[in-house]
Amino acid sequence: MSCTIEKILTDAKTLLERLREHDAAAESLVDQSAALHRRVAAMREAGTALPDQEIESQIDRICEMGEVMRKAVQVDDDQFCKIQEKLAQLELENKELRELLSISSESLQVRKETSTDTASQAIK
Repeated sequence: MSCTIEKILTDAKTLLERLREHDAAAESLVDQSAALHRRVAAMREAGTALPDQEIESQIDRICEMGEVMRKAVQVDDDQFCKIQEKLAQLELENKELRELLSISSESLQVRKETSTDTASQAIK
């Protein structure tokens, strides 16, 4: 068993190099682990944020749809009121036209009777 100082120094240098390599590998693993942990944390945050964002998006869409429906109801109400007004005007106009037609018919009837009486008196 001959142990020389050179051999011990050579073995010590080899061990030191291996320790440095292992230290670098361990440090790399720690860095990768930390990076992976950050990614997982970011993914968790993104995972919880996405549904919240999606919920917000859905709420916005529902609110927009509600607003569109309110406007549609308002337009329908306005249009219904206009139709009701027009119908009332047409009914009034129809009534007045019927009265005018009745008056005109009565007047025509009176003229016929008058002309018939005049004609019959002229014949006599």
